[in-house]
Amino acid sequence: MCGPTRRPHSRTASPKTSPSGARSSSKTESNLTEYYTNPPAPPPAGAAALLRVFVDTSAARAGGNPVPLVLDARGMSDAAMQALAAQHGHESAFVLPPDAPDTLCRLRFFVPGHEMEMCGHATVGSLWALRQWGRWTTQRTRVQTLSGSVDAEWDEARGGAWISQPAVSLAPLPQAHCEAIAQVLGIDAAHAAVNASTSRVKTLLRMPDAEALDALTPDFGAMRALCERIGSTGLYPYAVSADGVFARQFPKASGYPEDAATGIAAAALWGYLDSVGDIPAGAICTVYQGRAMGSPSAIHLRRRADAPGCWLSGETQWMA
Repeated sequence: MCGPTRRPHSRTASPKTSPSGARSSSKTESNLTEYYTNPPAPPPAGAAALLRVFVDTSAARAGGNPVPLVLDARGMSDAAMQALAAQHGHESAFVLPPDAPDTLCRLRFFVPGHEMEMCGHATVGSLWALRQWGRWTTQRTRVQTLSGSVDAEWDEARGGAWISQPAVSLAPLPQAHCEAIAQVLGIDAAHAAVNASTSRVKTLLRMPDAEALDALTPDFGAMRALCERIGSTGLYPYAVSADGVFARQFPKASGYPEDAATGIAAAALWGYLDSVGDIPAGAICTVYQGRAMGSPSAIHLRRRADAPGCWLSGETQWMA
């Protein structure tokens, strides 16, 4: 069952290393570790402000997932957006004028490797920043993404934005695919796996406990071929305990081996857990991610009352 929204007792892990002992090119290795209390001035056109989203505020060290945010991306080419994402090494968000009525803005997302249709933490962070800069003043709004329209509501008590994710689609994987996943993750036994999607397909598989999850040492060189074979954009192994839900995300081809916090994967996991009766009515479920990378993150999800699916949110902070 989905545990309470509280920080578990856990060790602080160092950045992941390769089997040879060399540090990986994990995108959490950044010197951007200081936070602003007050919002900085809006950046000029084509320039990015820096945020961290899904920060676990109860953790001893800085965490969350960085987002370079371009407030005014008008006039930027696809190549320029791609170059900015590659320069920063993180999922980057670009704000453009809307082309639909009753819509706040249009958002595009790039990782170092390609454009993405939807990025949960970048959407949450973008809306939070737009609120801080006075660009979003209503209680509810809507933004456009390549994956479709996303509803948003401002939570004054929590000081953050909730964004909508649709009902999950689920497809259990055959045994041969489960065995291939086990081989790439470096585990002895194949675990049942399911492809789940609210925006992009992620492959869920349950580990025995958080310690087994943290101990995974994937063959990152084989990740892309595996994901193409099983029709997924990344593996999302997880573990459930009384302290909450824990997860890691190994993307197919984002330009880095592991993600510190993945909103759409957490939403897909929430949908799956809800389908098997593991989400209590009215509860806020927290998915903890990024522990094994030394970038502890907390993703909050709750049931949507007015439509199928869930709401997704998390703590956002300015980065220096």
